[in-house]
Amino acid sequence: IDFNLTFQVMQLPGHTLGHIAYYSAPVLFCGDTLFNAGCGRLFEGTAVQMWQSLSRILTLPDQTLVYATHEYTLANLEFARWADPDNTELANYQHWCQLQREQQQPTLPTPLAVQRQINPFLRAEDAALQHRWQQHNAVDLFTALRSAKDRF
Repeated sequence: IDFNLTFQVMQLPGHTLGHIAYYSAPVLFCGDTLFNAGCGRLFEGTAVQMWQSLSRILTLPDQTLVYATHEYTLANLEFARWADPDNTELANYQHWCQLQREQQQPTLPTPLAVQRQINPFLRAEDAALQHRWQQHNAVDLFTALRSAKDRF
């Protein structure tokens, strides 16, 4: 183990106002900002702040390994499939995650490249998803998704 690691501290308000993450290529320890197939609730921050924070994460390389704080993956995938039912990558990934959990194996870390394909909260700029949800920009779609997930 190399104990001389250097981490970049990322300010990621949204879940809470003071929320932070630690990044050192190729790993991201993101707390409750980003989950496998989901994101954290908005306890103190706004939808705009959370979308901006997720957008910062999206600037990281595809090979970034996301270490989320909780193993909420299967529940998040149920919502993601409801929100984005035509996403075939999502269906395949859900199957893989179910097999992992049945074998008492984690679904984390998860590559950011996978999250770009299957996480509806990271896909808020996707035109087809905006159309499905009748939203016209990423912030509005993110807000609608987060509100729906809160009630799901």
